[in-house]
Amino acid sequence: MAIRTFIAALSASTLLAICTAETASASAVTVAGPEPVAFKSADKTLHGFVYKPAGPGPFPTVLYNHGASAGMLSSQAFDLIGPLLNARGWALFAPYRRGQGTSSDAGPYVMDVINAARARGGQEVGARTTARLLSTEQLQDQLAALEWLKQQPFARPAQIAVMGNSFGGIETVLGAEHAGYCAAVDAAGAAETWDGASDLQRLMLHAVQHSTVPIFFFQAENDYDLAPSRTLYAAMKRLNKPAEIRIYPPYGDGPEGGHSLPYRGASIWIDDVVRFLDRHCRP
Repeated sequence: MAIRTFIAALSASTLLAICTAETASASAVTVAGPEPVAFKSADKTLHGFVYKPAGPGPFPTVLYNHGASAGMLSSQAFDLIGPLLNARGWALFAPYRRGQGTSSDAGPYVMDVINAARARGGQEVGARTTARLLSTEQLQDQLAALEWLKQQPFARPAQIAVMGNSFGGIETVLGAEHAGYCAAVDAAGAAETWDGASDLQRLMLHAVQHSTVPIFFFQAENDYDLAPSRTLYAAMKRLNKPAEIRIYPPYGDGPEGGHSLPYRGASIWIDDVVRFLDRHCRP
């Protein structure tokens, strides 16, 4: 169940070079670079970045749940996705949950806790720890970020969507059950953690069965495991809940390449995602 995403395997300088071409084409639409912000989650101070389109606003806004990549690597994904959304009229708020990125001083890194649990008790204990953390403190941080966002003058409270990749895709599904987002996008959530993780499967299935939020699921065909998207989508359709799924052609080399689609291949999916968001959030 080790997190082996392609983004984590790349050095920061290599990933930045990969993203430069797409970022450059969209960067002109932002007023300035990302704006650093701080917000509270219970007694912890967390940090994140805001990307806004040109103009006075307020804007429909995406709250973006990052994955489990260590250090500041997720910021390079933010720097790619933010301008692409801005060019289509959407703002982006990318909060860092405790233990990662600019919130690294607010708690332990989630993968350190999971790996320690796995070392003590094996894969099953690691899987249970993953489900517990993502459904408690990590979810608390997402919901705190949402409450902060609703109070910001640049965002339209009734037009806040949520999106996330990998661990952030799991967070997105769990958040959709608990918060009144206008729409949600799960990009490869649980692709590396689904198999053998019965607690996590139950949590995510419960979330989509009880959520009223429309959800768009997408993955590359060569991602680690397509079962999460297909299973969750099917569960929603059985209940006549609004949901869509898109399995894109293979991206990059092997499962690591496929799992990097939400980071590196944003130009492939951005228009599909924005059409979904606009349909459900800006009718």
